[in-house]
Amino acid sequence: MASLNSYDEWSRLREVVVGSAENYTSHERELSFDLFHHDNLVRSEWYYPRLTAPGSDDRPAGDGADGAVGAGGAGGRTSQSPIKQRYVDELTEDIEGIAATLRSLGVKVLRPLPLDKATVEVRTPAWSAAVVPPLNLRDNTLVLGDEIVETPPMIRSRYFETQLLTPVFAEYFASGARWTVMPRPLMTDASFDPSYADSSAGGPTEPVRNPRSSPYDVGFEMMFDGAQCLRLGRDVVVNVSTANHALAVDWLERHFEGRFRFHRVHRLSDSHIDSMVLALRPGTLLVRNEQVAELLPEPLRTWDLIVPPVPEVNNFPQYEDDDLILTSKYIDLNVLSVDEETVLVNAACPELIRTLERARFTVVPVVHRHRRLFGGGFHCFTLDTVRDGGPEDYLG
Repeated sequence: MASLNSYDEWSRLREVVVGSAENYTSHERELSFDLFHHDNLVRSEWYYPRLTAPGSDDRPAGDGADGAVGAGGAGGRTSQSPIKQRYVDELTEDIEGIAATLRSLGVKVLRPLPLDKATVEVRTPAWSAAVVPPLNLRDNTLVLGDEIVETPPMIRSRYFETQLLTPVFAEYFASGARWTVMPRPLMTDASFDPSYADSSAGGPTEPVRNPRSSPYDVGFEMMFDGAQCLRLGRDVVVNVSTANHALAVDWLERHFEGRFRFHRVHRLSDSHIDSMVLALRPGTLLVRNEQVAELLPEPLRTWDLIVPPVPEVNNFPQYEDDDLILTSKYIDLNVLSVDEETVLVNAACPELIRTLERARFTVVPVVHRHRRLFGGGFHCFTLDTVRDGGPEDYLG
């Protein structure tokens, strides 16, 4: 195992952790989940369960005879949305294909511990929630240079997810890496800043009203994902959409003072930006549209932009009414660079492939079918731990 070294998104990839979907059974509908995915949960009572059931005095949907009952959260019992086993099987097959492709390109692939089938719930003094496997590894860990930072989660079911990465992190620590855990939030209902969700024009989910009080309430807390960051050598562009994010970036700025510069962009999206903008090499950005670039720090506005066509509907599988869609149709912009010339792209996206090939990239098509059901693309499913790049100054 090499020494931890990851400063950017594009230099030669040497080692990477690829996620696991083993024992993924359901999504749990509760406040933190709905806030996180609010941009893509369809606003329809018959299509998806609502955060609160009509006429239930703000009781969560599912806390009754007509809904599946999940673990009790800070706001009471919750609704579970089961995932069909065939989707999990196909996802697992596709993940193994991603890992095999990376190995064929000379990349060392590491894996987290699998989620044990008997582990069905995570519990804290303030709440309990169903647990999910370590699939979207980019979210709860931020690697900056020679330091691993476990970030404070935004979804309750993922609270202890990084525990399944402990063997990997411990090996890098033994090789000299720094290893830090940011403050863990209590995550009561009062911990969440719902302002972005409530102010989204035509937002698909109902506003969050009347959060339940708890003896553990402390007000807004740090909550933040590594996928809110674009790493550019010694500079990190960070999306900030809520008070939760802002508190976390305050912490990062103090912790990394003198080592990294953080550049805040406000409300580029609700949270993650790796389906909005990715740096494919110095001077070149893959962006959803040109308006995204206008919100970036001024030096990045001079970089070349690759803007692919709007994704075609037939690029995606057709799902049934009870299948929960968690991402926008732009999820496949979530590509993974192996080096400055080579990019892993979903094989189902011929328009994006052609666009990148015209920009003189070598595209490696890889099958990933159910990205909209599991909330992640190639960048989400991976955590690059060793790249050749260093703390270069790309922004001046």
